[in-house]
Amino acid sequence: MCVDHGTNHSHYHHGHDHNHDHDHHSHEHHHDHEHEHHHHDRKIEVKRDILSSNQAMAERNRGYFEAKDICCINIVSSPGSGKTTLLEETIKLLKDEMPIAVIEGDQHTTNDADRIAAAGVDSLQINTENGCHLDAPMVNHAAKEMKLQDHSLLFVENVGNLVCPAMFDLGEGLRVVVLSVTEGDDKPLKYPYMFESAQVCIINKIDLLPYLKSDLAKLKENAMKVNHHLEFFEVSAQTGEGLSAWCDFLKSKIQK
Repeated sequence: MCVDHGTNHSHYHHGHDHNHDHDHHSHEHHHDHEHEHHHHDRKIEVKRDILSSNQAMAERNRGYFEAKDICCINIVSSPGSGKTTLLEETIKLLKDEMPIAVIEGDQHTTNDADRIAAAGVDSLQINTENGCHLDAPMVNHAAKEMKLQDHSLLFVENVGNLVCPAMFDLGEGLRVVVLSVTEGDDKPLKYPYMFESAQVCIINKIDLLPYLKSDLAKLKENAMKVNHHLEFFEVSAQTGEGLSAWCDFLKSKIQK
């Protein structure tokens, strides 16, 4: 269980002007100012309603996963960090030891889900179309459709984005942020909410370090400034370096 609070491939989509003449200038300004505040307050209210509704469903998801001893891992990153390749290689190393399923989030294509299905596990694609993140109701719908096994791993590969997904709890047991060494040492400082909400940080593409000016120690230091509880894994999904430690960590999350 995540303590940190024949292959099928499915796919689905989510996807009168009123003017007044005023003789008094100050009255006109006051009228407009009040309307600006009204619209601003309404936006805040709608945002709170969306997040509250999402959180309620996230708690339902979490209870379902805990009851079935499913370790649900929300994988987040910028586009191009290598998280799909990381998933493919992780699956190859673990699929004979435990049941694994993957929910893929993308705006339009099924490319990533096709790759995961080819790796030999159940996958389901969620196309968000104009949406920039997955939410808890989407994951709830997908989990029900997939008929997940007890004592299993469920990876949710979120839409590539370090902003919006930080705000939406999916009911996952672990949030893992993947960061490539090609992205810059200051990424955690630029996107602090994502790193603050994660429990694990995977630093990928370490095989490229000899060719970059990237400072691995500085990157980790910046991430620790945002979240000093982060657990780090330094890996290369291409060469396999560091993947055994990552897989041992995942195996420890599933009760036998």
